[in-house]
Amino acid sequence: MIPSVNNTGSRTFGLLKYLYDTGKYEDHTDPHLVASFDGMAPDPGRHPNATLEDLQQLLDQPVIALPKHARPAKHVWHTSVRATADDRILSDEEWGEIARRIVAATGIDPGGGQPGCRWAAVRHADDHIHIVATLVCEDGSRPDDFRSGKRAQAECRLIEKELGLHQVAAGDGTAAQRPTSAERHKAERQGHERTAREELRESVRRAVAGATSEEEFVNRLAAAGLLIRKRAAPSGDLLGYKVALPDDLNKDGEPVFYPGARLAPDLSLPRIRERWCGDTPASRQEEATRTAPGSPAAARRGTASAVWQAMLVFEHGEDAVAAAHIAATGEVLDALAKTSASHTRRELRDAATAFERASRSHVRAARGRDRALRQAARDLVQGGPALGRGEDGATTAMAIDMLFFLITAAAHWHAKRGHAQQAEAATRTAEHLRAAYQAAAAQPLGVLYQRGRRLSRPVLQRQTALLREALPELAAQILAEPGWYALAATVAEAEAAGHDPAALLSGAAARRELATADSVSHVLVWRMRRAANLPADASHLPETSTVGAPSAIRGTSARSSAAGRRRSGEDASRQSR
Repeated sequence: MIPSVNNTGSRTFGLLKYLYDTGKYEDHTDPHLVASFDGMAPDPGRHPNATLEDLQQLLDQPVIALPKHARPAKHVWHTSVRATADDRILSDEEWGEIARRIVAATGIDPGGGQPGCRWAAVRHADDHIHIVATLVCEDGSRPDDFRSGKRAQAECRLIEKELGLHQVAAGDGTAAQRPTSAERHKAERQGHERTAREELRESVRRAVAGATSEEEFVNRLAAAGLLIRKRAAPSGDLLGYKVALPDDLNKDGEPVFYPGARLAPDLSLPRIRERWCGDTPASRQEEATRTAPGSPAAARRGTASAVWQAMLVFEHGEDAVAAAHIAATGEVLDALAKTSASHTRRELRDAATAFERASRSHVRAARGRDRALRQAARDLVQGGPALGRGEDGATTAMAIDMLFFLITAAAHWHAKRGHAQQAEAATRTAEHLRAAYQAAAAQPLGVLYQRGRRLSRPVLQRQTALLREALPELAAQILAEPGWYALAATVAEAEAAGHDPAALLSGAAARRELATADSVSHVLVWRMRRAANLPADASHLPETSTVGAPSAIRGTSARSSAAGRRRSGEDASRQSR
C-alpha cells in the first residue's frame, strides 16, 4: 500500500473536479465518498442534489473564516493511497477506515479531542482512494502535519499487516522523488507513457554514465535534446543545473525545469562531482592517451571483464567500496541500455530503471576504486550502438550474463545490511536482465549447440571425462543440460587455441555463485570465452576438428594462431583462477 502525499495545492474545487471527473479518465468509475471528517459530507457522486461546490465550500469553511491576510496561500493537502497489484479489492468500509487512520497518523485529523482539519476521502477506482483536506483546523490553527509523508508510510505498513495485504518494503529516505499526481495526470492527458520527471531522470542518468567532466556531462545533456539552465558563480564556476523537456510546458507556455536534486538525490551537481573525485592526474593523463574500444563488441567484452573483477569486491571489499561499485554498475546498465539493439533495449532499459533505486543507500560510496566500471560505461557510450547479431549480439549476451551475477551479489549485499527496497530493486533488475539475456543469447548459443552436436563421439567422451575431473560437483548437472553441447564446443575451441581447458573450466566456476543460473553450462561458456579471448560469435568460425587426439584437435590451421595467442590465453587463465 503506497501513500503519495502532496500538500502544495491552492484550489480545492479544481482537485475535487478532477477526482469526480469520469469523462477524461478511463479509470475514474463511480466516484464517491467513503469517509469524511464528520461522516456527513455531501457526496456529489452518490447524492443527486449534492454538487462539487457544496463539498468544496464545506471543506474550505475554516479557511474562509480567517482574515484574508491569515489564510495560507496553499491550503490543500492531498494524498492518494494505492493498493498493490496483487492485493485483493477492498470494500468501501475498509477504505474508509484506512482514510481515517491516515489522517489521524499524519496529524490532519488526530482525534482524541484535538483540533483537526476538514477532509474527505474519494474512491473512483478499485485499487486506490484520494484524501483531500484543507490545512486549517476548526479553531483556526494549523495542523501538526510535519513529515506527513513518512507518517503516512509508517501507518500503511501497519495497515498492510492487519489487513493481510502485500507488505511494501520500508523506505530509508534515499529514493528519488515520485512524480506528483498532477505530473501523472498531465502525462496521461498528453498520451505519454512516463512523466516528464521520469524521462528527465533517465536522460540525466545516461548523460552522466561514464562522463569524466562537467563539460562532457553538459554536452551530453544538450545532445540528448534537453533544455539546460545553468547556475554559475561570479567566477564562472558551475554551481548547479536544471533541465527540461522542450515539449513539457506550464500554463504560460514556458518549459518546466527540474533541478538535478529533484530528479534523484545522486543527480545533484555536487553528488555527480563525487564520481570524479577519485580521478588523479595520472588517471586523467591515462584517459587522455587511451584509445576508445573501437567497436560495440570490444566495449562489451571489456565490460564483461570489468564486471568479472568487480565480483571480487563483494567477496572481500569494504562497504564503502562495494557501494561505489554498485553505483557504478548503475552507470554500466544505463550505458548498455542506451547502446543496445532493439530486441534487448526495452528489458535493459527497465533493468537500468529498476536498478536506479538499488544504486543508493546510506552507505556513502568511496569513489575511485570503481574506475574500471565507470570506464566500461564510458567505453560502451563511445563504442556506439550495437547490432543485434554477430559479435555485437554475442558479446551483449556475455556482458549481460556477467552483470546478472554482479547484480545478484548486490541484492545479497543490500539484504544483509537491511536495505529492503534496494535489495528488492536489485532482484527486479536481475529478472529484467534474465529476459534480456534470453533474447541476446538465443542465436549465438544455438550456433555453439550445433557445433557441439557435430563433435565426434571420442571428442565428447574425452571432454566428458575432463569435465568430471575439473568440476566433479557440477559435472552431473552440466551433462544433463542442453547447454552442455555449447560448452563442449567452447572447450574444443579453447583447446585448439592452445589453452588448458581444465584450468579454464575450474577458473570459470571458482569463487562465483552459480545457484541462480538457469543453465550452469551457458554461464561457463561465456566465462571461458571471455577468459580465453575466444570470439563470442562462433557462426563464422571454421568447424573444430573432430579427431580424438589432443594434438589433432589443435590441428595445423589452429597451430599458427595458437602461437600468437598462447601467452594472452595463459594470462587470462591465470586471471580467472
